[in-house]
Amino acid sequence: MPGVDERVALVRRPSRRMADGIVTHVERQQVDAELALEQHAGYVAALADAGWSIREVARADDLPDSAFVEDTVVMSDELAVLARPGAAERRAEVEGTEEALRALGLEIARIEEPGTLDGGDVLRVGATIYVGRGARTNGEGVRQLRAHAAPRGLGVVPVPLREVLHLKSAVTALPDGTIICADPSLLDPSAFATMRPVPEEGGSHVVLLGDGAVLMAASAPRSAALFDDWGFDVVAVDISEYEKMEGCVTCLSVLIGS
Repeated sequence: MPGVDERVALVRRPSRRMADGIVTHVERQQVDAELALEQHAGYVAALADAGWSIREVARADDLPDSAFVEDTVVMSDELAVLARPGAAERRAEVEGTEEALRALGLEIARIEEPGTLDGGDVLRVGATIYVGRGARTNGEGVRQLRAHAAPRGLGVVPVPLREVLHLKSAVTALPDGTIICADPSLLDPSAFATMRPVPEEGGSHVVLLGDGAVLMAASAPRSAALFDDWGFDVVAVDISEYEKMEGCVTCLSVLIGS
């Protein structure tokens, strides 16, 4: 198990077949696999520079979407809840993640059939876990996650989604818990007490690096300037090839620990 003060980032190098991955709400574009690999290395370096210890899930070239490791597990403190992705062709990705988590000595649970749940639909803010209810995560998946979270004092709030892949494709939260969103029409905003608007889609997505720092996409410079004005330290990385596949900065890692 990671040490008390150790912060672990779980990542997975992109498949050479990444361009064959699933796209749902965007038009398919040509993806440069070599550039995607370079961008992934830059993303991982940013995590390492922020003090996260990198652990890699074994690369899987036969699984085109496997770089989006976030979708395979939800962390609930020391418990790792293995997901059951809503897209059947992605379920094989979970095995590699499970192996990496067991090597870390973490407690393991899982979402069972008929439940479906993608990690990208799960946003924790303090003691509240928001779960996107849409094409990838169903009601049974939400119920099972609630059962795993409740003994740890965590509440689960479903958020109905509209024309968007995952909850965290539409909203994430800043270090102070502020919910940020570029397009509130993508979901039912009533689940959140307040949301602060951001000017670009990529500005809706941040990874909390710790100590008031956020990792975000270089495609959202106006949002980055806004966060800087609000007093947060911004680390921007180029993930253009992943954005073509409906990915964002949250999709490419699972953060474990304080």
